[in-house]
Amino acid sequence: MSLENVNLDRGFFHFTKPYHWMGWIVWIFAFLMIVFGVVMLSLEGGLLAGGLVAAFGFLLMALLSPASLEADLHKVRKNAPQPDDLEEEALKNGYELESWFFGRSSYSPTNDPNDWILPAPGPSTWNKEDRYAPDGDGTPLPEHPSKVGTPRPATFSTFGICMFMFILLASISVGMMMVDQQTAIDNGEILDEDAGMKYAPIAITIVGLIWLLLGFFQHKRQQQMIDTPTSLVRSVAVGSAELVGQVRPAHEQWINVVVDGNPRRVIPGCVEFSWEYEVYVCRQVTTTDSEGNQSTREECTWRTVRSDEGGIPFMLHDGTGGIRVESNTFNKKSLGNFVKRWTSNHADTLRDHFQTEFAARLFRDGDVRKHRWTAYALRIGNPVYLLGMVKPRSQSELAAENIDGTIGHTTISVHGEDSPGMKANIQRGTELANLGRILSSAELLILPIVCVLAGILLFAVL
Repeated sequence: MSLENVNLDRGFFHFTKPYHWMGWIVWIFAFLMIVFGVVMLSLEGGLLAGGLVAAFGFLLMALLSPASLEADLHKVRKNAPQPDDLEEEALKNGYELESWFFGRSSYSPTNDPNDWILPAPGPSTWNKEDRYAPDGDGTPLPEHPSKVGTPRPATFSTFGICMFMFILLASISVGMMMVDQQTAIDNGEILDEDAGMKYAPIAITIVGLIWLLLGFFQHKRQQQMIDTPTSLVRSVAVGSAELVGQVRPAHEQWINVVVDGNPRRVIPGCVEFSWEYEVYVCRQVTTTDSEGNQSTREECTWRTVRSDEGGIPFMLHDGTGGIRVESNTFNKKSLGNFVKRWTSNHADTLRDHFQTEFAARLFRDGDVRKHRWTAYALRIGNPVYLLGMVKPRSQSELAAENIDGTIGHTTISVHGEDSPGMKANIQRGTELANLGRILSSAELLILPIVCVLAGILLFAVL
């Protein structure tokens, strides 16, 4: 399957469904919830319960429905294997049990939504002598926006329709519960101060407003990516620019990241990285109900112990040439999903074990059950998308690399400086990969507005 068979403009509506077997199982379960809820609606006295069951079925189905382009791009990625030499540089995917006795294991995601969708050039084809030179005939990479275009999601997808139905049915059900509660108050069955449903309209309105705020900022980021034309490295001008390409080493080469100082946990070939060490702390919580009965439950949370991040400059190569990226000047960096995660029943050292256990008992009144280390990285060969400011390089920089300055893009570099209407950022993945998972502006903005209106209308029931 290639992009020739994929329509990147989804139009008004596109029906989407899961592309993982686990997603299918839960998706079918959600569909059965909807059917069961509809059946209950037809039964006497089942209007409220049926509405709630169907509403949560729609919610579950919405959350498990991919974006309008995501499933097709996943199929293309799955059927477009990368060159062998690029695969050799990749981390071993899947789950690996490192030590049964110590409970040590590691996991690298088998499906990376930020990875290449179309085949990318492997290290054996790169120009090792001149990192700024074009590849082959100088045409852009297969996944460059100048070749594939800019994807546009459907105005509404399965997510949008199901989420709308959830808001509608949930609001009607909440309204019915408010009416029943008010009737009970009027009949003297419960006191007005014990009626909790009167806060439901406020809660729904607040949730809608928060949702709308988050959707607005996400919409702005998406539109910036969609509306900004992508420049080619060989012809990029000084000023703000959008660039898409492949990460390749600058003269600083790369970093082999040793996560938390343990040589068993190494992420090779990084130009940007961050890792986090967490412990799973559990404690017993005792609660007392209104009748004085006590109950005890166990609460467990992951707590961060320490973390680290860093990076070095790298080359962005889009097939037409390479340009230096001063990544340390960027404040906003999205490294996507984690590249590897290690878990263990024990800390690396006795010192760490006693320190974390002591802190857990002192500050959380609990005990440490597990340890995990999670690494995120932008690595050599990865796809990268960025918005930044292209600036001339100093003569001393050019002299350090023996650059004569006769080729334009060798004399400039990209910096993380904002410009009016553009926030500088680096993202792992191409424009196609990043936009392939987005929701439409309608789904980002209209749905939360509907939620706010539903909350406001429920005030009329009070």
